[in-house]
Amino acid sequence: MLLTRIEQAFKDLKGSLSIRPIWHQWERRINAHIFVSFLAFCLHTTLRNLARGRAGGLTSEAILEKLSGIHMIDVHLPTTDGRHIVMSRYTQPEKDVLLLLAQLGMTLPEQPPPKVYASGQIGL
Repeated sequence: MLLTRIEQAFKDLKGSLSIRPIWHQWERRINAHIFVSFLAFCLHTTLRNLARGRAGGLTSEAILEKLSGIHMIDVHLPTTDGRHIVMSRYTQPEKDVLLLLAQLGMTLPEQPPPKVYASGQIGL
């Protein structure tokens, strides 16, 4: 029964991310598939348990769908002396997403500080 839940979590995650099916021919890819399946199961289980205690009636899929509106972007700004500044920023969530985060007892991390790179360097 646990294996069925793990595979279902992986299928849900693949569907949410629009990942096409992959037929594995190498052992390392099979191991990677198993690892990603396990991580998807852990995420779904954690969200289900959080929702059960704090936001009854919500499924892990509904929580992931709601949180999918939060994105992280990198803003690259060139400077006059040839360097560039990279600012990684999270989009501000809508009020309903903030309410959901509060119900689940979660907070978003602080915005990371900007990084300055010399000319020719690429910050990723």
